[in-house]
Amino acid sequence: MLNFPPWKQYTILGICLAGLLVVLPNFLSQRTLDRWPSWVPRPQLSLGLDLRGGAHLLYAMETNDVRKDWLDSLVGEARQRLKDAQIAVSAAGVTGNAVQVRIAKPEDSDAALKALRQLIQPLGNPLLGASGYDVEVQKDENGTFTITPTEAGLRQRVGSAVDAAIETVRRRVDGMGTKEAHIVREGEGRILVQVPGLQETAELERLIGETARLSFHEVNANITPAEAKAGRVPIGYRIFKGADKREGEYLLRETPVVRGDELTDAKAAFHPQNNTPIVDFTFNNAGARKFAKFTREHIEKPFAIVLDDKVISAPVIRSEIPSGRGYIEGNFTPETSTKLAIQLKSGALPAKLSIAEKRTVGPSLGNDAIEAGKLAGIIGAFATIVLTILYYGTFGIFACIGLVVHGVLTVALMSIFGSSLTLPGIAGLVLGIAMAVDANVLIYERIREEVRAGKSAIAAIDAGFTRAFVTIADSQLTTLACALVMFWLGAGPIRGFAVTLTIGICTSIFASVTVVRLIINYWLNAQPRAKGSPLVLPV
Repeated sequence: MLNFPPWKQYTILGICLAGLLVVLPNFLSQRTLDRWPSWVPRPQLSLGLDLRGGAHLLYAMETNDVRKDWLDSLVGEARQRLKDAQIAVSAAGVTGNAVQVRIAKPEDSDAALKALRQLIQPLGNPLLGASGYDVEVQKDENGTFTITPTEAGLRQRVGSAVDAAIETVRRRVDGMGTKEAHIVREGEGRILVQVPGLQETAELERLIGETARLSFHEVNANITPAEAKAGRVPIGYRIFKGADKREGEYLLRETPVVRGDELTDAKAAFHPQNNTPIVDFTFNNAGARKFAKFTREHIEKPFAIVLDDKVISAPVIRSEIPSGRGYIEGNFTPETSTKLAIQLKSGALPAKLSIAEKRTVGPSLGNDAIEAGKLAGIIGAFATIVLTILYYGTFGIFACIGLVVHGVLTVALMSIFGSSLTLPGIAGLVLGIAMAVDANVLIYERIREEVRAGKSAIAAIDAGFTRAFVTIADSQLTTLACALVMFWLGAGPIRGFAVTLTIGICTSIFASVTVVRLIINYWLNAQPRAKGSPLVLPV
């Protein structure tokens, strides 16, 4: 087991050298790194919010918006169910916190009740059995059907909306060029956004806070909004305001031709003729087909582009647009067109987010934490090295070299993976050092037992590494399981600690077992001894 073939030696030494090269940029300035060749790795370990400072925003989702959207969708679904069952509907709409539907023929009541009950969906895991239902359907004596969302259904709806909002917010923040943001769910309807290094939050708040619901609507060219207000708004139409108050109002068909969620791409660009800022967009296949059909049938007629219930543009269709590509014009600046493109590409928020808590963490707190962490790390490492050498002599030096390799590889992997170092992460590094030396203690004590049992030095070393490895692997696997659970269920600093601990476990096994064994192999081969004389172990 102590005989290392050349390829294995080169592999171990290559891994150690590669780790050293990856760690090196963390000790150099950005100006020095800029002068390095492009092919040289230059990842640096990023610091978390508690060390670097930055923005801390806690958003609360407007649950009333989620309820309203759900009720509106239930109206459409109820109409469709009854239409599929060939049942005429005389009226359908939202009343309070429920949907009421009235059918034209009372004799169809039983069939209508059966059709509307198809809207009811079970909650919970279907394999474990339903824990309730999302809506209730009731019929009164007047033949009116009432569809009421349950509290359990609303909680599930809010939870799904929060999960969708987290992904949308993450895409928007990453679109700003920030890849170190920490975005997690807190409680039932809240989202925590932490962006290290950001002290001015106004632009971030505007980017996150706007729902960015984009839709394309048909414009009613027969009557004006003023005439509709004076008389009666046509069924299926609605009056929308312009994004610019000077642009007035528009009478649009309420059902959009194409929705924003049918976009596949959006980017800021410039108009090919007048060079003004625009937003270039592309639809998916379904959206492209609907857009092509609509533009083919409405040439020389206007259509409206609506963002967050406000008309930002109402151009006239000059020809069919079969490619599914187009652009949005408006009073854009390069900055606003870029922001709108990010919002459209990231998708619309399912509901409005309001700021429940906002604060910034100054870098001075981070500097104090870093200095305290450095001091703790230096004291812990120095005490570990001294005690290990005093107790195990030359083999203690080998163990300390393994500790250095462990630390280098841990920081290297964190730099490669883009992990942020937090204050608990520093604690994870220090704990990793203790765990790494603990593996060598198990190995060395096992070697001592083998020597006392009468084995030769080489046989004792071989048995020590082989038999202690089972115990080391068992203890490390249990710790790894705890780290994975913390990463899965934890948030913020807890996850930072779990990431550092997980990487430290993997590198400690490699450094304490493989690297130290290779060093001992070199030491054994370098020992001058007379033929037949026993080798005395310094352990």
